Amino acid sequence: MSIKILPQVESIAEEIISIRRDIHQHPELGFDVPRTADIAANMLKDLGMDVQTGIGKTGVVGNLRCGAGPTIALRADMDALPVQETGDCEYKSVNDGVMHACGHDGHTAMLLGAAKVLSGQRDQINGTVRFLFQPAEEGEGGARYMIEDGCLEGVDEAYGIHLWNYQKYGEVGVKEGPILAAADQFQITIKGLGGHGATPQGSVDAVVVSAHLITALQTIVSRNTNPLESTVVSIGMINGGYNFNIIADEIVLKGTARAYTEENRVLIKTRMQEIIDGIGQTFGAAIEFDYRDGYPPTINAEAAFEKLLASATKIVGDGAGYPYLSMGGEDFSYYAQKVPGCFFFVGSAPEDQPFRSVPQHCSHFDIDERALLVGSSIFVQLIEDQLMV
Repeated sequence: MSIKILPQVESIAEEIISIRRDIHQHPELGFDVPRTADIAANMLKDLGMDVQTGIGKTGVVGNLRCGAGPTIALRADMDALPVQETGDCEYKSVNDGVMHACGHDGHTAMLLGAAKVLSGQRDQINGTVRFLFQPAEEGEGGARYMIEDGCLEGVDEAYGIHLWNYQKYGEVGVKEGPILAAADQFQITIKGLGGHGATPQGSVDAVVVSAHLITALQTIVSRNTNPLESTVVSIGMINGGYNFNIIADEIVLKGTARAYTEENRVLIKTRMQEIIDGIGQTFGAAIEFDYRDGYPPTINAEAAFEKLLASATKIVGDGAGYPYLSMGGEDFSYYAQKVPGCFFFVGSAPEDQPFRSVPQHCSHFDIDERALLVGSSIFVQLIEDQLMV
C-alpha cells in the first residue's frame, strides 16, 4: 500500500493535528457548539473567505470563490457524544460526560486543513469550494437545518468524510449506491394486567408478551426481507416490572430498524405493526407502537463516486475503493438527496491497538492521527482534479 500525503498538507500536519486535539479536549453537543464553530469561522475568515455563521442554527459556511466554474461542497460535522471519556490521552476531554467518541473532531480538523491548503491555491482554481461545518449530526439531523438555511444553493456536488476505526490506516472505504442505512427508531409499550407471581391466572403478563414479541419481530429480517438486501431490527432496551414475585403490567421496548432501501424501510414498519397487532390479540394485551423515521439511506451518486475514487487512489493507491458498507446512519443523506454526493470512510484504527479495539462510540475511542492527513489530502486532491485550471 503506497500512501502519498500531499506535500502542502504535510507542511501543516502539526497544525491539523493540533486543531483536532484542541477540539477533542473541548467537545460540545448537538447544536450547542459555539467554541467549535468559532474555531472554524475564525480560521476561514483569516483565510480570506466569505463566511456565514448561524447556518442550521449554529453551523458555519465558508466560500472560497475562485471563478465561474462549478461549486463543490465539502462537509464536516462538529458535534460530540454524551459519553464520559475513560482513555488517558494527553488531550482527554475536560467536559464531564461529553466526548468526541466518533471522530467529528477529526472531520473538522481535516476540512480546515484542506481549506488552508486550497485558499493558498485560489489563483489556480476555477469555481467555488464551499466548506460546510455542521452541528448536530448525532441524532438531531443538523443537515436538514443547514439545507433549510440555504447551504446547498448553487451547489453542484457535495462530499462528506468519516474517520473509521473499522478500517486500517491507508484504506478508504467507498462505493456507488447505498453506503449507509436508514436509521429509524421505535418504542413499543405493552400494557397487560398485573398480579401475584404465585397466582398468574387472570393476569396478562407483559413480560411474557414482550418475550414473544421480541422473538416474532426477528422473523421480519429472517423471513420477510430478501437475504441479499441487508436489514436489521434490534431491540436495545427493555424496561418494566417491579419485583421477583409480581407479574408486570407494563413493559417498554425501544429499538432501531435499519435498511438500505425505502421499500425495505416501509416493509419493516408495516410488518412490525402487523406482528404487534397479532401478538396483542393473542395475549389480550394493549400494545402501543411509536415508530419514528430517522435519517434516510445515504446513496452515493455514480459520477461523484467515480471522481472521489479517482482522487483517493492518487493518495492511497490500491488502498482506495474498499466497497465498505455500514448499517449505521448519517445525515449526510439529506445532502445527497438534494445534489449528487459521495460519502466515504478513511481508515483510522490506531496502529498500536489490536484492530477494532477502539470502535466508534466507545469511551476510550481514539484514532491514528496520520489518517487526518489522508483525509485532508483527499479533499484537496478532489478539488484539484475538478477545479484546477
